[in-house]
Amino acid sequence: MTDQEKQSLKETKRAEKRAAEEAEQLARDQARRKDTLAREQAIEEDSKARKTKESEKRAAEEAEQLARDQARRKDTLAREQAIVEAQEARKLKTEKQPQD
Repeated sequence: MTDQEKQSLKETKRAEKRAAEEAEQLARDQARRKDTLAREQAIEEDSKARKTKESEKRAAEEAEQLARDQARRKDTLAREQAIVEAQEARKLKTEKQPQD
């Protein structure tokens, strides 16, 4: 085998080795991109689920707060009504008493 044939054989082997390494690197890169994408999607789904849960919790809290506010307004109105009625009753009682 001549030097030129040996050199050509070495170059062919190097080219084959380089092509195999590039294919392996490409496969590793693709696997890494796939894993990264899967992680990002999992994070996004978790974030959406968390936001949905927070939104539902906030809606429930707002409904509870509305109910408390309505109950407080009703109680305040009832107290004010009782005060007015008591004042009217005292006024009537005062008017009915004979004046000296």
